[in-house]
Amino acid sequence: MTQTLDLSALARTREDGACEMELAVDGMSCGGCIAKIEGTLNRMPGVVAARVNFTNRRLSVAWTREVVSASDIVTAIERLGYGAHPFVARVAEGEDAAEAKSLLRCLAVAGFAAMNIMLLSVSVWSGNVTDITPETRDFFHWLSALIALPAAAYAGRPFFKSAWSALRVASVNMDVPISLGVILALGMSVVETVNHAEHAYFDSAVMLLFFLLCGRYLDRAMRKKTRAVAGNLAALRADTACKLTDCGCMNEVPASTLHAGDRILVRPGDRVAADGIIEEGASDLDESLVTGETLRREARAGEPVYAGSINFSSVLTVRVTAAGEDTLLDDIERLLDKAVKSKSRIVALADRAARLYAPVVHTTAALTLAGWLIAGASLHDAVITAIAVLIITCPCALALAVPAVQVVTAGRLFRAGVLLNSGDAIERLAEVDTVVFDKTGTLTLPEPRVVDAGAIPADILAGAARLAKSSRHPLALALAREARDAQPVPGATEIQGQGVSAVLDGVEARFGSPAFCGVALPRDIPAGASAIAFRHGTREAVFLVQQSLRADAVAVAKALATRGLRLRILSGDRAEAVEPIANALGITDWRAGMRPADKVASLEALRTQGHRVLMVGDGLNDAPALAAAHVSLSPVTAAELSQAHADAVFMGAALAPVVDAVTASVRARRLMRQNLMLAVIYNAVAVPVAIAGLVTPLIAALAMSGSSMLVTLNALRLRLPARRGSGTMAAAERAEPARLRTT
Repeated sequence: MTQTLDLSALARTREDGACEMELAVDGMSCGGCIAKIEGTLNRMPGVVAARVNFTNRRLSVAWTREVVSASDIVTAIERLGYGAHPFVARVAEGEDAAEAKSLLRCLAVAGFAAMNIMLLSVSVWSGNVTDITPETRDFFHWLSALIALPAAAYAGRPFFKSAWSALRVASVNMDVPISLGVILALGMSVVETVNHAEHAYFDSAVMLLFFLLCGRYLDRAMRKKTRAVAGNLAALRADTACKLTDCGCMNEVPASTLHAGDRILVRPGDRVAADGIIEEGASDLDESLVTGETLRREARAGEPVYAGSINFSSVLTVRVTAAGEDTLLDDIERLLDKAVKSKSRIVALADRAARLYAPVVHTTAALTLAGWLIAGASLHDAVITAIAVLIITCPCALALAVPAVQVVTAGRLFRAGVLLNSGDAIERLAEVDTVVFDKTGTLTLPEPRVVDAGAIPADILAGAARLAKSSRHPLALALAREARDAQPVPGATEIQGQGVSAVLDGVEARFGSPAFCGVALPRDIPAGASAIAFRHGTREAVFLVQQSLRADAVAVAKALATRGLRLRILSGDRAEAVEPIANALGITDWRAGMRPADKVASLEALRTQGHRVLMVGDGLNDAPALAAAHVSLSPVTAAELSQAHADAVFMGAALAPVVDAVTASVRARRLMRQNLMLAVIYNAVAVPVAIAGLVTPLIAALAMSGSSMLVTLNALRLRLPARRGSGTMAAAERAEPARLRTT
């Protein structure tokens, strides 16, 4: 049906003339799928570029219309055994939710069936060494078959569909040996039951499905999903704009119809509809979108403004310089898309280990079957031995090796205040050698604070807070937070851009700019601080407001440096606000005044130099950098879009979770590698025994379950405190302040 659609009509034309389209791809299950799809398409004549985003199963492909068509590309994907159709956000969200529910139902069916079949199997096992009659044993076997066959047919669909799609195009993947093992075990169990044999292997097949479905569901549950926040950037766009005509008339027009050179009127409370230059007026703008700075900027004629910024004080006349798809918001969206696609190419540890597994398993089982037939064994015995090899080499331990550690690590990090958005974030956290911080809202608290509140008399502080309650200015809000129980003064009047005045206890009181209050500024104002004044009769005070460092920021910087990590600050704020923070933390490598594209370019330069970067940021302007970094963390107070594109979110007002995340991830990666090695050693020992015919499918199933238990128990070691031994890691933990450690 897909090939009958006019897909080319849905494509967009790039600047270089190539057509481009995003396709939703069904059936991808590992890193090998990415390599197969991208490799095939990039070799096709006329295809300019093909990139797969494994996180949301999207393929971005560009091609030359004269050489190849969109239908040819879809056909090539389908020949590989995958489904492809044009990506539609709402449809994709619905399909993803339906797939998750289906996987959970399969897991529930497999678990229910495995428990009941195991009860019957225990009775058979104990009866075989005591006094069970053949008739009773056959009855239990047929009951097991009655449960196992429909349960496996339903619960095994994710594996069977994937395996059939691969076999249909003469290919193999990890699901092929799983499907073969399950089907052959069930088929041979039915044959053995018909022949009144002592052993059947229904329990082995269903247990295998249950273990593997657990691993697959956990992997899906932890994988980052970015489609749910796709509308966040759209919410920042102004739907309409007040356009000024040459005759001075004002027309309300859709923002999408604006062009460079148009003049628009931005009223107080409006969101700027396009990038431009202020022609007339002066006002306070909230540009946290651009710089991440929460304090408003005083913008005047001749200065730039950006789409998505909010005008607070006065009317502005703006000459549009960029509109449509050329605004800063669109630049951020394109940077995000590019960064997410790039990160999706990172192949997880388990995927790298699994790429060679499927062909090895098939070859081993086939050679075992052929070898025993050549040696003169009966077909029955040869098939039984081959099935034992398939079961004993089943990738159950391999499938659980990494997810088991991920689950334990996720639980430990959760207790430390870190919530993982991405399953492979743990592996990438363990690889970092550089940590890049944003300043505002990350190293500092998200809200500005009055730094000298303790030195102000309580009655003056309370009076100023009452006036501050009557203003929405960020500096006033900072003071209002210092006296939350203070009540606003009735009849207070706010003079836009100057301050608030009111009669307090029969005497005029003023709160706002020093000039408005008639208060002289002190000479020793710290760099980066803003001053706001209060006068009540003859009494006066000056409050210094600035972003405060998080309480443990210095200790965290020291702990990370002790681990040998390089520290940098990339901020969109002013240099005079960034420098004191960098000096306090002992960070010599810092840059200020950076736009989103500048941060991404800096991270790409570090990656080119071979560095693995952990980005810690919170603002909307940090979202592209968070997506572009090797791994990223974001505080829970961050913009929703930033949280969605970060690999993990940390809670609370402390930075300590950053250290906890790095510490736990290093230990977790070590356990992942140990688990993979245990799986390899298990196969190296068990496979020759199975090939020799010394293992029945029942023993093979027990050995397979034992290997799964082994890797799970090894993963649980992460719950224990780190061993205080020798080496860089232990030395770093000894040097780390006690309050930064987790138990």
